[in-house]
Amino acid sequence: MAERFVDNYLGHLLGQAHHALYRDFDEHVRAAGLSSIEWRVLAALHDGEALTVGQLAREVMSKQPTVTKLVQRMAEQGWVLLRADPDDQRCTRVAVTAAGRRVVRPLVEEARLHEARILRALGAGETRVLRRLLSRLAAL
Repeated sequence: MAERFVDNYLGHLLGQAHHALYRDFDEHVRAAGLSSIEWRVLAALHDGEALTVGQLAREVMSKQPTVTKLVQRMAEQGWVLLRADPDDQRCTRVAVTAAGRRVVRPLVEEARLHEARILRALGAGETRVLRRLLSRLAAL
């Protein structure tokens, strides 16, 4: 049988790897009452500074209008705070609230444990190489 194109296509392999990492963890996200994009937003914000909506959209790999609507709903739930960017009044900065941190903190810990269980099959050396290569690829 001939090798299929997708079997070595990087985009396909990355998508499959993402699915393998996320499929079991998604149950934890749903159990916490979050959608996958809400999880990504809170995870991106939980231990850092406020981000503009544009920066956040890039972080969570979604379109800016989608993230704009999402963070407005999340602000209504008390999970994030929206404020004007002091340097550019046209931009909105998004910061996680204490309530948002309380929602996401246990998920972040579970995500770390879940990732460690999955990556155990690669070993520490291969995991370091994989992280380095993926970081380089993402920076292109």
